[in-house]
Amino acid sequence: MSRTPSRRTVLRGLTVTGAAVIGFDTAARTWTATAAESGSALARVPGLDGTLVTDAASLTAAADDYGHIVHRRPLAVLRPGSVRDVVAMVRFCNDLCLPVAPRGQGHAPYGQAQVADGLVIETAPLAAIGPVGPHSTTVTVGAGARWSEVARATLAHGLTPPVFTDYIELSVGGTLSVGGLGGQIHRHGAQVDNVTALRVVTGAGELVRCSPSRRPDLFHAVLAGLGQCAVIVEATLRLVPAPESVRHYQLPYDDLETFLDDQRVLVQDGRFDYVEGQVHVDAQGAFGAYSLEAVAYGPPVGPAPDDTALLSGLRHDRAGVQYTDRSYYDFLDRLAPLVASLKEAGFWTYAHPWLNLMLPGSAAASVSGPLLANLTPADLGPGVILFYPMLKERLTTPLLRTSDEDVSYLFDILGATPPDDTATVERLLAANRSAYEAAAAAGGTQYPVGSIPFTPEDWRDHFGPAWPALEAAKRTYDPRGILVPGQGVF
Repeated sequence: MSRTPSRRTVLRGLTVTGAAVIGFDTAARTWTATAAESGSALARVPGLDGTLVTDAASLTAAADDYGHIVHRRPLAVLRPGSVRDVVAMVRFCNDLCLPVAPRGQGHAPYGQAQVADGLVIETAPLAAIGPVGPHSTTVTVGAGARWSEVARATLAHGLTPPVFTDYIELSVGGTLSVGGLGGQIHRHGAQVDNVTALRVVTGAGELVRCSPSRRPDLFHAVLAGLGQCAVIVEATLRLVPAPESVRHYQLPYDDLETFLDDQRVLVQDGRFDYVEGQVHVDAQGAFGAYSLEAVAYGPPVGPAPDDTALLSGLRHDRAGVQYTDRSYYDFLDRLAPLVASLKEAGFWTYAHPWLNLMLPGSAAASVSGPLLANLTPADLGPGVILFYPMLKERLTTPLLRTSDEDVSYLFDILGATPPDDTATVERLLAANRSAYEAAAAAGGTQYPVGSIPFTPEDWRDHFGPAWPALEAAKRTYDPRGILVPGQGVF
């Protein structure tokens, strides 16, 4: 999936607002276009197939993300023309102890993929999708490929990755760095549980292929490893047969515990292929209305949906049941109209102080209940609340942490606030921290895609028994600690 660049490409690979970059001034800690500016302090930049930019617009964009809360300005942005560009620049930065962070679609909400006075590597150019045939069991894709692109490429052959996040315009490398959760998790595990091999660039600038049987310590340190040990440049993903159509049910509830109990029943008996849920404002203006989302796959994966059998024993309000039949891809891409409307209304640029918790099943109602009772519609804004279960037996990636119980629940308050309302943002961040502490006291933790102030000590508690292996891998593969400091893990 690599390519050989032309000489012309190499010669135009380095630019600083129109001038050719020749190196990094180690004394002034800045890029330079002439040797005379730096003298002996100049570290010459390697030849690149892509571009290295330091213009104000690129640096400003890299100092922002979907959260619009944290702003750390890098010194440069790499738009790689090949994997070897990533190798060369990580090696260069490692020699100079410059921090590095990969950036996919910039969807982090709390500065996780930002880096102050370092290098941001845009992975979007690394978006190749390898060959797929009707009998393929895997597909190899670049880290910058979006899940929507992977889905379209594999569906052309009747195949699909088994698990998708709700929003499918995220990069493969981005979701594999955190876990990749979706409503199919009770059947197939998370996205990280469906990776058979990786190609990564370690913090020392070494290009390595790893898998469960080849450099397994690195493989397991990268998946859900928050970018701490290596930059993902390529992933081999498991494929399964895809349905042509699905039936998407929305079942209303007015009692939290009944809603959660019925969700648990569905993930344990496996009658549906997808199970999620949302919390909405009720007629009294409180967050007391619940919608269980369940999806049954049709032929050729499963039988034609039987409503009576699928809904048997559930305790929803039967008068409010809604369902739609739609193509499989339309289901995967169901958020596209909502996203378009949010962008048109300007809400996409709001601050997103997200709360993402993993709650033990036995405490899901007792922890979430007070949080929902204290939440106001103004706090949520044009956001959404997700609430759904997962089975521990399906989650095999060591660094993807849940509770120790057989069933955990993902509880997400995905709020949106005007970015200039800093007082509200700070209040919600403090509330996120308090909510995390309540979850941790009950045996839960966070899903690390949100906006929860965290210390290195918190991360050690979060990873628990998996921490020693991650710490050892960090020492081995990123000994100078240059990778992804924005997570605050080390």
